Amino acid sequence: MVPAATTVGGYLQSLPNDRRVAMARVCSMIRRSARGVRESMRFGLAFYELDGPIFAVESHEKSLILYLAEKSVIDDFEGKIKHINPDRCCIEFPDLNCLPLDVVEKVVRASLASRRARKGQEMPTQADLVALWGISEKDAEAAPPIVRITIPREEDQQ
Repeated sequence: MVPAATTVGGYLQSLPNDRRVAMARVCSMIRRSARGVRESMRFGLAFYELDGPIFAVESHEKSLILYLAEKSVIDDFEGKIKHINPDRCCIEFPDLNCLPLDVVEKVVRASLASRRARKGQEMPTQADLVALWGISEKDAEAAPPIVRITIPREEDQQ
C-alpha cells in the first residue's frame, strides 16, 4: 500500500517527529537551492523534477536517503562523502540528528548543473530511475501508524 499523502507536506505530517524534522530540513533546503524544480510524491518518496526526475528523498526509521538521477554527480562525490552507493546512485545519511545540509546542498547544486548541461540529450525516465534506485512497490508501503497509549496518573483517577 502506497502512503496516502499526495503532497510532500502531507507526507511530512505523517512522519514521527524526529524523522519529520530531518526530512523537512532536507526538503526545504532543496526547494531553496533548486529553483524551478517541481516537487511531488511518488512511490513513497519526495520526487524532484527538472526535465524529468532529477532526485528523490526517502525517510527510513533510522536514516534518510537521497537518490540522484545524475550518475556523473555520484562519480564526482565518490570518496568525498561517506555512505555513498554508486550502484544505486544514492547517498544514505544514517544520523538524522547530524544531517550535513551543506553536503546535500552541494550535491543538489551539482545535480542541477549537470542536468542543465544535458539540455537536448535524452534524460532518464522515471521507470529507469526507480529500477536503478531499487524501489519496489513493497518498499513504498506505508509505515505502520504511530499508536500513542496514555496511562492515567493516579491523581487523575481520584
